[in-house]
Formats: sequence, C-alpha cells, structure tokens
Amino acid sequence: QVQLVESGGGLVQPGGSLRLSCATSRSILSFRSMAWYRRAPGKQRDLVALITDTGSTNYQDSVKGRFTISREVTKNTVWLQMNSLKPEDTAVYYCNAVELDWATQYWGQGTQVSVSS
Repeated sequence: QVQLVESGGGLVQPGGSLRLSCATSRSILSFRSMAWYRRAPGKQRDLVALITDTGSTNYQDSVKGRFTISREVTKNTVWLQMNSLKPEDTAVYYCNAVELDWATQYWGQGTQVSVSS
C-alpha cells in the first residue's frame, strides 16, 4: 500500500509563501507522475502542478510564475513552493501519485492552506 504524507500547510498573509512537502513510501521515480491538487470550499478538486517521471512539469494557469513543483529523489519527496499567495489559493491541498500504467492513483490525506490577512 502506497502512502503519501503531506505537510507544510498553514495560515499565511496575502503575498506570503509556504512550502508543501509530500513524502512517499516508495521511490518517486516508480510513479508515472506526482502532482498537487487542491479543493477550495464548495468547489471541485483541481490540478495545481504536476511533475512526470522524466521531470517535465505542468501548472494550472492561475499559479504559473508563483508556484514551483520539484522533487528530491533521494528523500522520496515532492515539494510545492508557493509564493505570492492570494486569498483564492485557500484550499485543502492533496498530493497525488499515478502508477506507471496510468491505471492506479493514490492520494494523501490533504493539508490546509489558508491565505488571509
């Protein structure tokens, strides 16, 4: 059973920064992709950022230039650096991993990010 454990959420003022981490119980290179999603109150869960096994990245338009997804293979960890945070970034953020065959995916428990003055 794959485990994804997120950490790093919290309350921050607009314009501030947070870094989320997702630690896996398996080598991150054994997944086709790893990603961060978020669910804002009353909304569906949306893709925020994704990194593939080859290191390619993709971002939701609203976070481009502000968020950066990266990985540390030796630590089996994926990071989401979030800068210039806005109130509309407030959401529960979830780590996601997809198997090499694209058929199975896993989710973390989620971490709350709140942006407010």
